Amino acid sequence: MRVDINSDMGESFGIYRLGNDGKMMEFITSANIACGWHAGDATVMAETVRMAQEKGVGIGAHPGYPDLLGFGRRNMETFKGEIKNYILYQVGALAAFARAAGGSLQHVKPHGALYNLAARDERAAGEVIAAVKAYDPDLILVTLAGSLCAEMADSSGLRVVKEFFPDRAYLGSGNLAPRTMEGSVIDDVTKVKERVLKLVSTGKVTSIDGLEISLDAGTLCFHGDTPGAWELAKTVRESVEAEGIRVLPMSAP
Repeated sequence: MRVDINSDMGESFGIYRLGNDGKMMEFITSANIACGWHAGDATVMAETVRMAQEKGVGIGAHPGYPDLLGFGRRNMETFKGEIKNYILYQVGALAAFARAAGGSLQHVKPHGALYNLAARDERAAGEVIAAVKAYDPDLILVTLAGSLCAEMADSSGLRVVKEFFPDRAYLGSGNLAPRTMEGSVIDDVTKVKERVLKLVSTGKVTSIDGLEISLDAGTLCFHGDTPGAWELAKTVRESVEAEGIRVLPMSAP
């Protein structure tokens, strides 16, 4: 039995620091690196890629809406084809830094509002999938477990790794509970560990309304900008490994 641990990172910008990427790199196996549109900049991208390469962490592009002010968490209206071009533009940028560091891209994971839209909207999901396939059909697409995007990507022949958020509550539908809902963010470390071990061993998680839902997930996500995120990732990784579960990059054979 195996699982990947990923984190959204590289989200500092200019003089503004966000998260502790150096510490987080010690406990994850895949990094979703911001590409400069919702967060990050060229220098931050280069440094985050370098750290991932040194630690043997899989390098992933984390493209979002062109919404630096809103951190990519606001919905945007787009014309047909725009989402595909947004993804291609940002993936190409991060791939350049990966190549310069002697590495290559492992995966693509959309960010924030774009990620959530693609999880449920056919057009958005189709454009995300089309962008990844156009750039490199061997790349892995990371998307929400149980989502429309996951189903469509599977059907398209793209390699998909489905994602679980240990510190986020789920609705009975299998979707993430909105951040505006009370209890949507789980900060009890013991509860987070229990949720992860239950998911990995049984493929099930208890929803915020008490339902048992099935989730086929191969990677666990920790948001790098959450206070104490690296400590939580460390605790979860140690708990998982103590159960004999291997923690490996999603591209590992």
